[in-house]
Amino acid sequence: MRPRSPRVLTALALTLVVGIAPAAGASQPAPGREDPARQGTAAPAAHAQLPPSAYANVLDLQGVPASAQPGEFNPVGVFADRGAWHAYALPSAKDPSSYGGFTGPLHIAQEYPWWLSKSFSRIRLTEAGAALDLAAGGTPELTSLPGALRQTYRPHGLRLTLELRFASDRTALVRARVSNTGHRPRTLGAGWTGTLLRPDAPPQRDAPALSATARGVAVGFARVREKWDYLTDGTERFEVTHREPVRTTLAGDSYRTELAAPLVLAPGASRTLDWTESYTFTAAERSREAVSVRRVLDRPAATAPAGDARWRRYVAGVTAAVPPARRRLAVKSLETLVTNWRSAAGRIRHDAISPSLSYKWFAGGVWAWDTWKQAVGTARFAPGLAKSQIRAMFDHQVRSTSATRPQDAGMVPDAVFYNDTSDGGGNWNERNSKPPLAAWAVWEVYRRSGDRAFLREMYPKLAAYQAWWYRNRDHDRDGLAEYGATLDPANDSAEQRRLAAAWESGMDNAPRFDAALGAAVVANRDASGAVTGYSLTQESVDLNAYLAADQGHLAAIARALGDGAGERRWRGRAAATHRAVRERMYDARDGWFHDTALDGERLTARGRGIEGAIPLWTGTASPAQAAAVRDKLTDPGEFATPVPFPTVARSSPHFAPQRYWRGPVWLDQAYFAEAGLRRYGYTAEARTLTGRLVTGARGLAAEAPVMENYDPLTGAPLNSPHFSWSAAVLLPMLSEDRGYGGGQPPS
Repeated sequence: MRPRSPRVLTALALTLVVGIAPAAGASQPAPGREDPARQGTAAPAAHAQLPPSAYANVLDLQGVPASAQPGEFNPVGVFADRGAWHAYALPSAKDPSSYGGFTGPLHIAQEYPWWLSKSFSRIRLTEAGAALDLAAGGTPELTSLPGALRQTYRPHGLRLTLELRFASDRTALVRARVSNTGHRPRTLGAGWTGTLLRPDAPPQRDAPALSATARGVAVGFARVREKWDYLTDGTERFEVTHREPVRTTLAGDSYRTELAAPLVLAPGASRTLDWTESYTFTAAERSREAVSVRRVLDRPAATAPAGDARWRRYVAGVTAAVPPARRRLAVKSLETLVTNWRSAAGRIRHDAISPSLSYKWFAGGVWAWDTWKQAVGTARFAPGLAKSQIRAMFDHQVRSTSATRPQDAGMVPDAVFYNDTSDGGGNWNERNSKPPLAAWAVWEVYRRSGDRAFLREMYPKLAAYQAWWYRNRDHDRDGLAEYGATLDPANDSAEQRRLAAAWESGMDNAPRFDAALGAAVVANRDASGAVTGYSLTQESVDLNAYLAADQGHLAAIARALGDGAGERRWRGRAAATHRAVRERMYDARDGWFHDTALDGERLTARGRGIEGAIPLWTGTASPAQAAAVRDKLTDPGEFATPVPFPTVARSSPHFAPQRYWRGPVWLDQAYFAEAGLRRYGYTAEARTLTGRLVTGARGLAAEAPVMENYDPLTGAPLNSPHFSWSAAVLLPMLSEDRGYGGGQPPS
């Protein structure tokens, strides 16, 4: 079982910001709230556009849950949009009892995903008092499209089409179109049924409660504060609202809603029935969403065109410069990121992207270095959302006025959730930060959006983050930093501090952080002698290469803002850091970059890890060093495994192909390695290895989820499905338009 807290691990742009005007009748954000679904949508280079049907079913989203709690890994893939905190799947083609409704919803109880129902709103058609069998016309067409789920049934001279799209960050719109395809008039009754899928154990078992409403049915939730399982405040509500007059009756955990008037259909005629399904956390959200729901149901036909246009722009953004054979994978990555998008709620103050809605511990929070990588991918199709998720992390940057940790001014916490510790949440984590790639993310967003105001907003925050690393994580003040731990109450022993320091690297159980191999921590102090935090007794090559890259990006940001002195200062800092890594962390005997002990010894006995390739991505390595690293990356006995770029070299005694950071292929590290090869001119090698990865990682090129990581020998999928940073880095990996990659952008 995973630890509960924190998660085991975690030229200037020419593109203009395009403001997207909402279609008439489309839902609007709350006053004063920027809508990332519209703001700053990318304007990609023109290329041949394929119809949406070309990207049908890029993910298998069929299935029905067996119980309310999905388990740690939810086996049913789901769809969400616009940052909603509830999601749906298609029914199972093999299970006629699931026909007529969308699976779910899967809703997030602040931090944890739960199934509310197997299918909360199943439509039921009757004629002369008898129910029509939706399976009578054969197996239905069950289709996921970019931005929508669709079902089509053909029972007895009728066609029933159900489509689900999200109209806002809290509401899905479902449209049921009933068409008479026969030669005689039909008079039909229409209704909906649903049953709660109640949790097994108290107190969460008793949390949901059905109630009838004037236009449908609602589920209220009692207050439950189960820190590691289920969190509600007693104000949450799921509500179905029909456009047409209806009557609802309850029977225990089940309900039945009936359309007040029959459907009378002449041959060739059609009727559309519309309803919304909203999930809100607070009374204020509920009031706001009631206005949105009325607007949507007043003009439901406007939602689909507005949503489809937005998704066409998204698809164009992620498929631009992608070879045709790889475009379905790019769209799969897009759909993964959008489903994991969470709108502002609780302590998450801006829209952000969670690592995975399909994994219990990842659904309700956002992590720092996940965010930096996700923002780079998201900027290709929605720069506004990319900016928002960066803000979501910097909203919690520690200020010098902090009452609890002023010594950490400038630090960005590891992970933020709906709840912080004062609210009874257990997943919020300030025990450590995460690798500093934020300036890279900000610069890449700027390249896609051209938004200098965003650069001005972020510049001082990025500078403060850099200053924190050198003030609190450079134990011997030699210009090379260490991963470490904060003065957090949970860091109450040397072992806990070592664990937090490993988490800070993001490569949690990598061999280089093993206590048995000598990894330890030492206290850091300020000028007065007061302890300010802790550092590992080793300077990490990836950390310092990342710092050099971010210093280069800060120089570019300063230049874009007209700060010549700042540009020169950051360029000098970057050059010094690159030089220190190049001269002190490369071992000529084995042709690889390694962490070093505080006394300067290169820690080669801990083996070669993929972090040694980061200096290629950042442009740190000399040409000769890059050639030596290239040799290892292309060696089948080292990093060119059947699925390339394992996190630990195959030759290492610590290589374990299925043990998280001790061998599996993580796509972010694969991206850094292959982009580093390209940076130094080894394009053919990079292309070959990337092709092997995409085809060898099982299911990646098919309809299976994008996984957290993969077995480098067999390609078997490992750990969390539908994983955001894997999806995000696939977008530049698949594209010929890669941007600057790491290191200093060209002058």
